[in-house]
Amino acid sequence: MYMGLVNKDGGLAMYDGAMRFMDAEGKIIEEVADPNEYSRVVGEAVEPWSYMKMPYYKPIGYPQGMYRVGPLGRLNVVDACGTPKADKALKTYRKNHGRIVKSSFFYYYARLIELLYALEKAEQLLNDPMILDTHVRAVAGPNAQEGVGIIEAPRGTLFHHYKVDDDGLITWANMIVATGNNNLAINKSITQVGKHFVKGDKIEEGALNRMEAVVRAYDPCLSCATHAVGQMPMIVDLVGPDGTVLDTATRSSASC
Repeated sequence: MYMGLVNKDGGLAMYDGAMRFMDAEGKIIEEVADPNEYSRVVGEAVEPWSYMKMPYYKPIGYPQGMYRVGPLGRLNVVDACGTPKADKALKTYRKNHGRIVKSSFFYYYARLIELLYALEKAEQLLNDPMILDTHVRAVAGPNAQEGVGIIEAPRGTLFHHYKVDDDGLITWANMIVATGNNNLAINKSITQVGKHFVKGDKIEEGALNRMEAVVRAYDPCLSCATHAVGQMPMIVDLVGPDGTVLDTATRSSASC
């Protein structure tokens, strides 16, 4: 599936939009307008072999409820971008590759369309008279002790959930970052690439290149998704049906 924020017209929204979940055939499964309801639709599973959580769409369950976020996910779920040149590029993109573009390698193409949208949107905002308004700062103390915010970042959707005390100090927090949202999909992409390119009992350089390429297509930030420090090498083990490790290949780092 795919997930991203949409505005009231179904267009691309970077903040203050509704979460739209769409299946691989282009059917809208659900739209959630209230960010406080995120935990009703997004679950967070854990696995013993990873420090990263595995978010999934709760009504379908884990791991079947995997979804993708980020440029590919956003362009799949929106009806339009909302700026002239980006909408023209989106129309060509869909004409040539379908209404729902599934290959993870199209993250790069989708990212270019979003860059075009961002440039057009920036021009619109800079030409807005309100940009020079002097009423730009608000000073306030805590007016609620719990809050949820959901926005779109370049890598994908971010969930921020905080609880504070009477002095505004954070007492509890939960964050789901874009790389976490894509975690299940990244794992599946590596599996699909491995099945296609690994032949026999050796991991050839070409297969390793393709695995790294599909990981990088998601533009993952493993450090911000796991709070790890230092190098995080890419290690690929080829395991036989009896559990024997047949081959191992390593790259120095697959992080951002």
